[in-house]
Parts: sequence; structure tokens; C-alpha cells
Amino acid sequence: MNLESLNDLPDWDEDDFSKFEEEGEDWKPKPTREACKLLYKQWQQIVLMLNGAFESMNIEDEMGSPKEYWEDYKGMILGDAFQVAVKIKSSESGELYMIRMENASIIRKNAQFIASSILVMSKENQIDKEHGEVIRAEIDKFRELFKKWVSTFERDEFEDEWGLFI
Repeated sequence: MNLESLNDLPDWDEDDFSKFEEEGEDWKPKPTREACKLLYKQWQQIVLMLNGAFESMNIEDEMGSPKEYWEDYKGMILGDAFQVAVKIKSSESGELYMIRMENASIIRKNAQFIASSILVMSKENQIDKEHGEVIRAEIDKFRELFKKWVSTFERDEFEDEWGLFI
């Protein structure tokens, strides 16, 4: 199995964010960006593991569910996984508190959905139980990095018109 084919996410590239920095500010420490980078790299590992687990999926009709159901379920999980990666990287675009909080909410929701879905797929014997346990353990590591990342967010002067992130 070719591991490169399992990791569909682009690598982290600092140059993607340089256009948002003011000239001469590149020497300053960026704790949010560093935490974000670690979070993204951890998520890359999770996507790699998801793809590996799905490569060895047992799409069988054991519980009366059609094969198409499990293929669709897998597609939903991967769609959410890719959205997590996009939201992590886009949270650093412009460095706005509301955008970061909005993205963090979506990331949390999707990561929780993926963790519970992997449990379901494991219980339904669609993926190996060992794969499920490893993926869920990696999501637990991701959650700890997520908490550190969110703790670095700094409020700015912009107001949330919806009153959610006040």
C-alpha cells in the first residue's frame, strides 16, 4: 500500500500566510499559528489513518444495510475530515477572532462526528476494531492540541452580529 496515496491533504506551507503579515513583523512569535500548525499536522495523520481504515473496509451486508449506505457513510466522514483541514488552515487567514471561533466550532463538530462514526463503523464490523481504536486515540490527541490552539485566540475589536462569540 502506497502511504502517499492515503494522504490527500496538502502540507503546511508558511508562505500561505505571509501575505497576511505586515512587513517587518515576521520575527514576532506567533503562538496561534504554531498551535495551528501542530493541529493541522495531527489532522493530517488522522486523515491518513482514516484512508487506511477505509482501504481495508469490509463493505458487507451483515446488519441488513446496503453496501451503498456504508459507501455514503464513508463519504460523509471523509467530507467532514477534509472540511476540518480547510477550516484549520483558513482560520489563520486574516487572524480574525470571529473567523477563528467560527472555524473552531465547525472543527469540533466534525471531529466529534468522525470519532462517533468510527465507533459505529467498528461496532458494525465495517472497519477493524484496532483501526477504530487507533483513530479515536489520535482524535483524542487532536482534541488536546485543539484546546491549546483555542486558548491562544485573542479577541479583537470586531463584534459578532449574531451574538455567539462575545
